[in-house]
Amino acid sequence: MSDKVLEIKGLEKSYGERRVLNNLNFEVYAGEIFGFIGPNGAGKSTLIRIISGLTQPSYGEVYICGLSVQKQFEKAISNIGVVMENCQLYSYMTGRQNLQYFASLLKSVTKDDIERVIKISGLDNRIDDKVRNYSFGMKQRLGLAQALLNNPKLLILDEPTNGLDVNGVIELRRTLKILAAKNNMGIFISSHILSEVEQLCDTVAIFDRGSILEMRTMDDFQNDGKAQKRFRIRVDYPNYAGKVIALKHGLDVELAGNSVIIPYLPELYDKIIDDLRRRNLTIYGTTVVSKSLEDIYLDILKERRYGRIS
Repeated sequence: MSDKVLEIKGLEKSYGERRVLNNLNFEVYAGEIFGFIGPNGAGKSTLIRIISGLTQPSYGEVYICGLSVQKQFEKAISNIGVVMENCQLYSYMTGRQNLQYFASLLKSVTKDDIERVIKISGLDNRIDDKVRNYSFGMKQRLGLAQALLNNPKLLILDEPTNGLDVNGVIELRRTLKILAAKNNMGIFISSHILSEVEQLCDTVAIFDRGSILEMRTMDDFQNDGKAQKRFRIRVDYPNYAGKVIALKHGLDVELAGNSVIIPYLPELYDKIIDDLRRRNLTIYGTTVVSKSLEDIYLDILKERRYGRIS
């Protein structure tokens, strides 16, 4: 197992009587891309601020590369780079001048390091323009370059694809995978764009109301037996077909275009198809589909908030 670059132990945070984080325990390893997903107000930003040393926890410890953020702050924080959703940059400076300024605040960052992160950011052609003329997506790229100046062992990204166009998202995804694989960098991503998390992350934690509800590898989420599979039935009258299935078999039904999507229950499949055909419905085809991370996420939130769902 690779080295731990981040370890969260019994972490709690309260503001008065309101508990924001509740006994969090998890680890991020070198070379791993870790996704942390949850609704707005769940406590994700508070967690990032605590990991970054900007906010003190009420209880528990944060370790970066084995060093306590609470007790060995400077040594611990020297191992991380952080990109917040709204990067703090100097708009009257050029992109290069911003990087030169931030490099001057760090130990052992060279001119070669600045050129290295400019290349990673993809801002080569605009790096000498004033930041006030940058789009939001370009500012995000410059923020990433800034975070990589000291070649951190742990990179923390808060909503990293916000403001990026399609090409920018694809390029960022490629860059992060390279950083994890070739630089053995641990990457912690907080995002609400679940399709990106699904394509990018090795491990995902689903988070709500200050607690981790579920944490698994992405492979485990996608291959969790029949619970993560569904039948898609293409039919000429999906609304009517859905009502037949729901009333006769008591199943949850989802409509998607000309398709009815039902739970993966092979023992009922033939009966359902026969029922539809007896009602003169034309079936154009059936397929087995896996649930997306978004589907899994919504199911887990519903189950934990309102009780088990079928």
